[in-house]
Amino acid sequence: MNLLNPLRFVVLYALLYGASAAYAVDYVSVSDGSAILYDAPSTKAKKMFVVNRYMPFEQVVTLDNWVKVRDRSGALYWVEKRVLSNKRYVFVLSPLLDVFAEPDFGAVRLFKVRQQIALEFLESTGTGWIKVRHQDGEVGFVHRTEVWGD
Repeated sequence: MNLLNPLRFVVLYALLYGASAAYAVDYVSVSDGSAILYDAPSTKAKKMFVVNRYMPFEQVVTLDNWVKVRDRSGALYWVEKRVLSNKRYVFVLSPLLDVFAEPDFGAVRLFKVRQQIALEFLESTGTGWIKVRHQDGEVGFVHRTEVWGD
């Protein structure tokens, strides 16, 4: 009996599982009223932009009290960790987005949302739809291709 074959299977499985986990994307959002984006991890670095509350970012790396983030255009910035939250929000990309009662374009439209409005990310259906909550408390579904931050 050759014990190397089962061992190879276990090693291959571990490598594949680890590789898929490495591609998981973590999103964060601005929790304060606003946040300053810097070009380096220091308050003495060049200030690039100021962004509003709920702005979603992809978390790239964390370094002490700083987080390197990527915006929807792919640009990278540094932001103080204290102004970020793990509570997820998505931003509307289209000029006017329909929010549906069910995860289906044929479902009843509950309301419309304008571009760049933040919706709280509640859950993914796994079918390309996301359950979201508007700041007014209304809950519905949007297609993930029409928002950023999921």
